[in-house]
Amino acid sequence: MTVEITSAAELTELLGTPAPRAAVKERTTLHERDRQWLAASPFCLVATAGADGSCDVSPKGDPAGFALVLDDRTIAIPERPGNRRADGYRNILANPHVGLIFLIPGRTDTLRINGRARLLSDAPWFDEMVVKGHRPVLAVVVEIEQIFYHCAKAFLRSHLWQPETWPVDPLPSRARLIKEVEAPAETLTELERHYGPEYASKLYV
Repeated sequence: MTVEITSAAELTELLGTPAPRAAVKERTTLHERDRQWLAASPFCLVATAGADGSCDVSPKGDPAGFALVLDDRTIAIPERPGNRRADGYRNILANPHVGLIFLIPGRTDTLRINGRARLLSDAPWFDEMVVKGHRPVLAVVVEIEQIFYHCAKAFLRSHLWQPETWPVDPLPSRARLIKEVEAPAETLTELERHYGPEYASKLYV
């Protein structure tokens, strides 16, 4: 039998209420430890939703400290060369609410930030975001509405940072996946050349 949850009351009855510490841990301004976390984080996930409710989650990665702290309630994330789909950015233009999760390799807890985002094509502090000669053409500025640390259970359950538990890669190469799933005009040889050793040398081009 399939049982669907259709109300907040049903959800609470099933899951229970948050523990006191979890219920009150939200903050609205950066603590010094949050600044240290951001300075150590090389990776985050950016969740957005369009005006129609359609969602997107985009990974952002750069050298540790890539998220620039502008003040106690504002951070900025640079854009780097990518596939130019800009799904999340289009969502931000329609709906400014974003959710961010910042990771530090090896850490099983994470830093979560929810807030309102704007897109800037330039600002004086863009010069502080230069990496390997690449000055971003766009940055996401996030005004913090909620910030808190998330517990470690998901990472502990998944063994994400434990290499000894990682399976032998069960899937074909990136090039072969694209050829089989997306059926592009390029040959497999051309795709393998594109995603070969030189791919990592073009991250900021």
